[in-house]
Amino acid sequence: MSTQYVFMDGKFVPEQEAKISVKTHAFLYGTSIFEGIRGYWNPQEKQIYIFRMKEHYERMHKNAKIMHMVPEYSIDEMCGLTVELMKKNAPEGDIYIRPTLYKSECEIGPKLTGKDSFLIFTCIIGDYIDISKGLSVCVSSWNRLDDNTIPPRGKISGAYVNTGLVKTDAMNAGFDEAIVLSKDGLVTEGSAMNVYLVENGRLITSRAVDNILVGITRNTIKEMAQEELGLEAVEKAINRTELYMADEAFFCGTGAQVSPITSIDHRTIGDGKVGPITKKLQDLYFDIVKGKVEKYKHWCTPVYDN
Repeated sequence: MSTQYVFMDGKFVPEQEAKISVKTHAFLYGTSIFEGIRGYWNPQEKQIYIFRMKEHYERMHKNAKIMHMVPEYSIDEMCGLTVELMKKNAPEGDIYIRPTLYKSECEIGPKLTGKDSFLIFTCIIGDYIDISKGLSVCVSSWNRLDDNTIPPRGKISGAYVNTGLVKTDAMNAGFDEAIVLSKDGLVTEGSAMNVYLVENGRLITSRAVDNILVGITRNTIKEMAQEELGLEAVEKAINRTELYMADEAFFCGTGAQVSPITSIDHRTIGDGKVGPITKKLQDLYFDIVKGKVEKYKHWCTPVYDN
C-alpha cells in the first residue's frame, strides 16, 4: 500500500508520523473545530470532485471566531492545500477529507488562548449510514446543546460528546438513528446531520436559530429542490408531533448525504417506503456531486489534471 500523507505543521508528512502530544490542549479539552468534506469518484472521467470545498472552509473561518482562533491560512490556501494533499494520496474512490483547526499548546487549563494549528487528513469512506433503505429513527431522550452553552453551529469537536450519546443510545435501543430536540422541545436535527420533512409537497426544515449546524448539504438540498423540482423549501419551528404526520422525511449532510427515513418512534412515515420526492432529491444529489450536472459543476473541484 502506498504511503498516505497528512498536512500538519505546515508540511506534508507520512500519516504514521502525524502525531500530537498527550498534553495538546485540543486533546485535553476538545478545543478544536473541524469540517467534514467529501470527494466523489467519477469513474467515467477518472476524476475525483471535491464537493463545495470552499463553502466548508468559509464556515471554518467563521466558526474560528467563536473559539478565539486565527487561522494561519486563507480560505483559498486551505483549498489549495487540500487539492495538493489529495494528489499526493491519489485515491481512486470516494474520499472523506477532515480538516481541523485546533488549540495546539501543551498546557493545562481550559482557556481559549495559545497557538492555533491546522491539519488535514483523508480516508476512503463509503456510506455513513445505509441510504439504500428507509431508516428507523427515534426521538432522543438527550437534548441538543444550546447556542449559549456550546454552540452547535460551531462544529466544535468537544460538542460531539452530545452526538455520541444520542447516536449510541439510539443504536442500543434498536434504531438506526435519532432526531434530537432542543431544551424547548423543538426539533433540531439528527445526531450529526440535518433533517427535512416533506409536507403537502413542501420541504420543511428547522431554522438556523433552533440549535443546528447550518449544513452545507442542507443548503444544497434547499437550492436543488427549488431550482430543479420547483418545490418550496421552508425553515420554521417544528414540533415533535409534526414528525409523525410528515408525508416523507430524510436526513442530509456530508456524511449522511440524502438518507430516507421511513419510521419515527415506531410510527410509519408516509407509506413506509422511501418517498418519491426523497428519491428524486437523492438521485439528483449524487449526479451533482459527481460532476455530472453542468449547471452545478462550479460546486465541484476536480483533483486530477486533465
